[in-house]
Amino acid sequence: MDAQIERILADGYLGDVSVPSTDQIRVLRDECREVETKLSFLRRLVQGRHDIVTGELGRRQRGGERGDLGELVDQLPEILSDRIHAPGTGRLPTTLEPGDVQGRLVDRLAAIIDEHGLSNLGALDDAELTAMATELEALESEVSDLRRALFDRIDALQAEMTRRYRDGEARVDDVLQRADPR
Repeated sequence: MDAQIERILADGYLGDVSVPSTDQIRVLRDECREVETKLSFLRRLVQGRHDIVTGELGRRQRGGERGDLGELVDQLPEILSDRIHAPGTGRLPTTLEPGDVQGRLVDRLAAIIDEHGLSNLGALDDAELTAMATELEALESEVSDLRRALFDRIDALQAEMTRRYRDGEARVDDVLQRADPR
């Protein structure tokens, strides 16, 4: 995924969007959407882990014992559903399956989890939990920034497609003929 992100976000990726064919614009847009879907999935993984860590910190601040995670486990459905409705209009994924998500960001998430031990939260002190939460928050911010940059590319490509249909340079019939294998 790293190479795709770097290529898509490189200055010359879009170039002059009025030059490529409509089919080429669709290919570029679909590639951007595919990578954005992967980043969206990764972002939710990071957020879920962050929510668990901050849920444990909150539980302890309310007087919960360090080694007793039963209350945290009971609260997991509420903790993990907290960010289901994000602010803003949001964007629906074009596919439900992100595919193979790999790369430095995934490796960084694994390193954060491995370093601190998410599976053994009860053994971590508050400072270690806070450090993990801070690292996860920074990673989530980086993933979100990359997603926003991808949305800028997707929006530019979609705007060009819209312009072409509006100006008669592309026709809906052409798309429908390609979609119908008969």
